[in-house]
This record gives sequence, structure tokens and C-alpha cells, in this order.
Amino acid sequence: MKSKKKGFTLVEIMIVVLIIGLLAALAIPSFMRARATTQSNACINNLRQIDHAKEQWAMETGAIPTATPFDVDINPYIKGVLMPLCPVGAAVYDINDLLTNPTCPNAAALGGHVLPIAP
Repeated sequence: MKSKKKGFTLVEIMIVVLIIGLLAALAIPSFMRARATTQSNACINNLRQIDHAKEQWAMETGAIPTATPFDVDINPYIKGVLMPLCPVGAAVYDINDLLTNPTCPNAAALGGHVLPIAP
């Protein structure tokens, strides 16, 4: 009786590993770009929420345009009642005065973390 060995050859295994490596090389940069875009969009939405909370606080308190609210002032107007943090590094946003949009400390380093100017 002849015994036939079953299994994969080294060349077959190397080809499979090469194909998986090529697919990973194509997919990983795309996933990284998607992650960065998602974090940027989340940051912009947080800035928008802070800006709306500032406006509501100003209308309710009758604050002058140069007034600068603190975190505790606008927390009741933010969904979840907690000040949101930038998704990149959990940075705390700069609220600024009522005439200036809130800013993200990561805006200079990452780009895209800026509240767009309303038309």
C-alpha cells in the first residue's frame, strides 16, 4: 500500500501569504483615511454643538457679545450634559467668546478640525 501525503507545498503557502499581504497593503491606508475623516466629522459636530449651546446660553442670560461662557455655563445646553472632547487625544475644546467660534486644539496639527463658517 502506497501512502499519499496530503497537504500544501511551501510555494502554495507563500502565494497565499503574498496575496493576503497585497490585500492588506491596499486596505489599511483606506481604513486609516476613513478613520481620520470620521474623527474630523465628529470633532466638527462637537464644535457645532458647543456653538449652539453658547448661543442658547447667551439668549437665555442676555449676555453681551464679548462675554465668554465657561464649561459649567453651557453644560445644561449640551446633549448628555457633559462637555464633549475631541475624538483625537480627548482634547478639551476652547469655547472662546460669543463672537468667536469654538476651536479644537488639534486643528493646527491635523487640519479639518475647524467649524465651517456659515453662509
